[in-house]
Amino acid sequence: MAIIMKILQVVLALSLLIIIHEAGHFTFAKLFGVKVDKFYLFFDAGGFRLFSTRNNRLLCRLFPKLKDAETDYGIGWLPLGGYCKISGMVDESMDTEYLNQDPQPWEFRTRPAWQRFLVMAGGVLYNFVFAVLLYIAIMAIWGEVWVSNENADIYVNDLSYEMGFRTGDHIVSFDNWTPEDFNMLQADFVRRETRKAVVLRDSDTVELYIDQSYLPKVLETPGMFELALPFIVDSVVSANAEAGLMKGDRIFRIDSTEVRYMQESRELLAACAGGEVDVCVEREGDTVCLNLAVDSLGKLGIYTYYPATLRTYSLFKAIPAGLRHAWESVSGYLRDMKLVFTPRTEAYKSVGSFIAIGSIFPSAWNWYQFINILAMLSVMLGVMNLIPIPGLDGGHMVFIMYEMITGRKPSDRFMMVMQYIGLFLLLALMVFACGNDIGRLMR
Repeated sequence: MAIIMKILQVVLALSLLIIIHEAGHFTFAKLFGVKVDKFYLFFDAGGFRLFSTRNNRLLCRLFPKLKDAETDYGIGWLPLGGYCKISGMVDESMDTEYLNQDPQPWEFRTRPAWQRFLVMAGGVLYNFVFAVLLYIAIMAIWGEVWVSNENADIYVNDLSYEMGFRTGDHIVSFDNWTPEDFNMLQADFVRRETRKAVVLRDSDTVELYIDQSYLPKVLETPGMFELALPFIVDSVVSANAEAGLMKGDRIFRIDSTEVRYMQESRELLAACAGGEVDVCVEREGDTVCLNLAVDSLGKLGIYTYYPATLRTYSLFKAIPAGLRHAWESVSGYLRDMKLVFTPRTEAYKSVGSFIAIGSIFPSAWNWYQFINILAMLSVMLGVMNLIPIPGLDGGHMVFIMYEMITGRKPSDRFMMVMQYIGLFLLLALMVFACGNDIGRLMR
């Protein structure tokens, strides 16, 4: 059932994003009087389709004008994207019949360069606008959970310890940049290809010089900078409340072992699963010793204090907050793309296909997570389409900008060759991404 739910979410999310993207091309084409022959979700390769307004007999009987409508709206059978077939344009449909005919005033190729540029940019623009609207909705409905880095300390794993970080360190800066969001520390660390980290350790400032050969390991190792949590009780949901454990107690000793942070208690409590432990807590300046029960999972049955702040926004204030979040998402993904094209980081190994996309969706329906992921994917789709590869919007836009600068328009034959090259590159990228996914599953 969980797999089915993930598949349904992937299909729904990608379908929405494809429709939004192609609607951007469609809108600007119609605005400038360019004829749109087809508007399809998924590809109708080989002429096969699941649905077509122009070829559906029932619809044509109910709405006779559909048969002669300028645009055929449909659903293809190959779920690898979608397309908006614009008359007089070299696109993924690879339709070359129009090249043997005289240019017509309603065709894409007869429009001024600036209009053609906007038609091609429309898909990316709509993806970014859609992401902004989703982030505004998230801020207005749910707000955002914020963990400030200002007074936060880190709890290290084996990799960060090997690189020189220590539990209790406070991250001051990565190179000359001061991080603000604790939850983004590891992402910021690798996105900026950090060469020097400055930390505050026991009131001393320590400079750590980062060996760049660690970056591939950082990308593969989550939890490099966990928030070091003082073991402060927020609430008790077990019989330990009757044993005297109270909200605000700070556990600093378990049996005879000193405990600075909650994470340090995990192994100690796991070793006593199903039994009892003696603990010492600090309570309003006094030390209180208690005997507590440990459940079969190695837990005390308490919730600990977590220094997070829920930022809530009115609809008016959610607008700049959503814009800020969208900009951070775009700039972060651009840095991710840079890493992918930097071989020494080995970030290319993280490139994934539909399997990787499916893995980020929850196993049960959750509106907040779905909309958040949808906004992130919309940003990703917009950024990826800006890559100047023939066949992508970015490739078309580059050729149009060349024409606007030089006054020389690339020939249709040249564009057709570039389209084939672009399709080959995209197919190779898809095979590579699927290979990465399969490799991860096998591992």
